[in-house]
Amino acid sequence: MHPMLNTAVRAARQAGRIILMYQDRLDRLTVTAKSRNDYVTQADTEAEEVILEVLCRAYPGHGILAEEGGRREGGEYTWVVDPLDGTTNFIHGFPQFAVSIAAIRGDVLEHGVVFDPLKDELFTASRGQGAQLNDRRIRVSGLQHLSQALLGTGFPFRDMSVLEPWLRTFQALLPKTAGVRRAGAAVLDLAYVAAGRLDGFWEMGLKPWDMAAGALLVREAGGLVADFSGEQNYLKNGNIIAANTAVFDELRKIVNQRVG
Repeated sequence: MHPMLNTAVRAARQAGRIILMYQDRLDRLTVTAKSRNDYVTQADTEAEEVILEVLCRAYPGHGILAEEGGRREGGEYTWVVDPLDGTTNFIHGFPQFAVSIAAIRGDVLEHGVVFDPLKDELFTASRGQGAQLNDRRIRVSGLQHLSQALLGTGFPFRDMSVLEPWLRTFQALLPKTAGVRRAGAAVLDLAYVAAGRLDGFWEMGLKPWDMAAGALLVREAGGLVADFSGEQNYLKNGNIIAANTAVFDELRKIVNQRVG
């Protein structure tokens, strides 16, 4: 394992322990609304603090882009951190949330970790080295037809202006697939695409920390990732398509036609 990836794994596991500690006392959790339907808890802030402590101790010259702590400029690498993707799920005791850490060199995703502390599932990837789940190699599904595909998505919750275009994509895809799931943690959905549990995923209006580690996992597991236009600007525009190679093109075309 690359030293940077090993450091990210250590940080993610420490954050996971904090999250699980609070999971046992949700009734005493302090919850603050950052904006409509966007929350932060003690678990988020304390998990992020321990992640940044580990990363900055190992790589003090690197930049940081973190959901709760904002941006800090640094050298050639930037760490993109979501200490708790799926905070609303976590607050309600819904068991679908994860820690997400990625390292970007310039515009290139180099390393990614997604850790589900409840299931003790650790997804890892380094560019050119494949993707793993708990040290076992994973691949995207081999399913060949969109009509048989199980897709993941996310409802717009920050920006309601994209609700109508998202609804058009949902209406177009639901009858063309085997089903659509919305579990509420985008980075885990992407990890599930990488592991073959989902055949594809689409969402709009995401932040870089919602996607970075998961996107690398999909690529390293043999899948394809792009924005709705087929370009590699999803970390900037927040719109992402990820799927195995057989269904990617049809999925992207349907989504792109409905949001235009």
